[in-house]
Amino acid sequence: MRILITAGPTREFFDTVRFISNPSSGKMGFALADRARARGHEVVLVAGPVAIQPPEGVRTVHVVSADEMFEASCAAFETCDAAIMTAAVCDYRPARRLDHKLRKRSTPRAIKLVPTRDIAATLGRVTRGRVLIGFAMEDHDHHAHAEEKLARKRCAAIVLNGPENVGADEATVEILRADTGWQEPIRGTKSKIADEIVCLTEDLAEAGLRA
Repeated sequence: MRILITAGPTREFFDTVRFISNPSSGKMGFALADRARARGHEVVLVAGPVAIQPPEGVRTVHVVSADEMFEASCAAFETCDAAIMTAAVCDYRPARRLDHKLRKRSTPRAIKLVPTRDIAATLGRVTRGRVLIGFAMEDHDHHAHAEEKLARKRCAAIVLNGPENVGADEATVEILRADTGWQEPIRGTKSKIADEIVCLTEDLAEAGLRA
């Protein structure tokens, strides 16, 4: 298969040097790219700004903002059989980016934020028989939010992640499949978890459970 994988954070600038972001390290997405390549798949990795090197043999598209990740992902998905959306894309961006550094002052400032485009939901509307796996980073009402995302984004499966996994080398995740429901938690290194998710992608493709 040819698999699209998104990874890492995005940065949403409000002036020339300052931005809104999150602490995603990209480790899970890069581990997925490595294990998918090792299992014989062709991989397109769309990566936000991270401090790790992409695996050898993986085509990597480097992006910074949510808009850049949206455009790169939609373009790559046109020729892919599956997509695994691990990136921690910012939900909001500043409505305006100044062309100069915003000077400090002693009074509060307000920054207007607008929603970014939802990459997974957009791909879910144009899957045309391809497998779409989403990630849900939740810190409360975990299962309810993951179940809502599965339906709203039209995914074949959702990987439930938690803030405690961010930047760590090991993690615990739960997988919700559209056909069979919740699976037992998976614990271990991110490489081990990546293997499980790549196998899941293969199983979904073979079973014909496509978003």
